[in-house]
Amino acid sequence: MRIVSWFSGGVTSTIATMLALDEYGRDNVEIVFFETGSHHEDNERFFADCERLFGKPITTVMKDGFTDIHSVFHKERFINSPFGAPCTRILKKKVRQEWEDANEWDHQVFGFEDSPREVMRAERFEKEYPYTRPLFPLIERGLDKERCITMLGEFGIELPMMYRLGYANNNCVGCVKGGMGYWNKIRRDFPDVFALMAKTEREIGATCIGGVFLDELDPERGRMSKPYVESCGIFCEMEVTP
Repeated sequence: MRIVSWFSGGVTSTIATMLALDEYGRDNVEIVFFETGSHHEDNERFFADCERLFGKPITTVMKDGFTDIHSVFHKERFINSPFGAPCTRILKKKVRQEWEDANEWDHQVFGFEDSPREVMRAERFEKEYPYTRPLFPLIERGLDKERCITMLGEFGIELPMMYRLGYANNNCVGCVKGGMGYWNKIRRDFPDVFALMAKTEREIGATCIGGVFLDELDPERGRMSKPYVESCGIFCEMEVTP
């Protein structure tokens, strides 16, 4: 049996991958990560820690012709909309499809956690994409995100820096799916990232957040206590129109 575990760099996909390796054997599971070129530098440390935990390397794949999310925005002349972002479509969804076509596999492992919202998403996913023959090890074992964080600590692995800084997920630094509160936190934590995205917006003539250019964003706008942006994982890619 050949299993592919989609590793996003977040805590839930890490624990889901570990469970898949334990259940199906290290020789039968390939761990795949989609590189965007825009993650926090601490991810290199975290990935090395995870590879030691997994006992095997993580396969990293990236779409040819792109270096980071900004290279996508400039080529597509588009940043974000209610229907999705081009970085997700090109750097993740297309890469996933190419990987599926080029490799043999029997099942795909997903890091949906055991929470009411995530269980509903997993059920919808299985109905819409039955060809993936999905496995949901966290839901099967009743593990939510908080328990996954605890387990990661029990394995002796420090959380990725983005979590430690208070972000809800370990997405790209400066995820275009974030709202006003998220981007105002990015402004404080990563002023260079904020400035680069503001520059990209002006060069393209498009915005991340509802027509409001970042260089005009009121620093007091948005939910400041808990910045939140959806995890940019494999299910997210599959919901975006090709």
